[in-house]
Amino acid sequence: MDEARVVTERRGHLLLIGLNRPEKRNAADFAMLQQLALAYGELERDPELRVGVVHAIGDHFTAGLDLADVGPRLGPLGIDIVPEGGINPWQVDGTALSKPVVIAVQGTCLTLGIELMLASDIVVAAESTRFGQIEVSRGILPFGGATLRFPRAAGWGNAMRWLLTGDLFDAREAHRMGLVQEIVPNGRELHRALELAERIAAQAPLAVQATLANARLALRDGPAAAEAELQPALARLAASTDARIGMEAFLSRTPAEFQGR
Repeated sequence: MDEARVVTERRGHLLLIGLNRPEKRNAADFAMLQQLALAYGELERDPELRVGVVHAIGDHFTAGLDLADVGPRLGPLGIDIVPEGGINPWQVDGTALSKPVVIAVQGTCLTLGIELMLASDIVVAAESTRFGQIEVSRGILPFGGATLRFPRAAGWGNAMRWLLTGDLFDAREAHRMGLVQEIVPNGRELHRALELAERIAAQAPLAVQATLANARLALRDGPAAAEAELQPALARLAASTDARIGMEAFLSRTPAEFQGR
């Protein structure tokens, strides 16, 4: 039985997912990758869970891949990190998570940590966080989606400045490029991420998921594909119990208690 490299906690409609290898600066070995995939699978399957919150135990988010452990497992087709019941957290195998993820990062955040941010929806960073997409310094390329998502998020030149040099950059630069949405004082990153996740979880879950899906469809397949789905998605949502609850709450000026139906 592998030691718990990833710890999970259910908090209402949230699933907290914590990287738990602080003695190695949360460097991801094969066990951590698999356990993280299983946590994402749990978030996806459970209808009571509405938002994932990814964070890290200790002073650092992640030092990246533990190449000593993972390297020997690389084969001609790469590496398969997703056990049965899991979802690839980097979502680069054609399977996408349908629920939003908020990430809190601190300390060192290298390689797959940045790619996990890019695959998520909102990122909160401690002000002293240092980032680096350093794969080219190790003789490999980013294989968790940075080549796809970094240029889209930051612009081509901004992305290439960091992808091709392996240089480190700070939280201010990450925020300027759009990789990070909020910078907070050190030690407040998880608190703020939880606040944002709770705010999302209070909204109608089906509407949140439909909004996320349409935005992702536009990025993946283009605006025309997303436009074609807008009216059908609206019709499905309008027929839901949550739409009725939302309208009743609006008319009565009371908070809505959405059911996800």
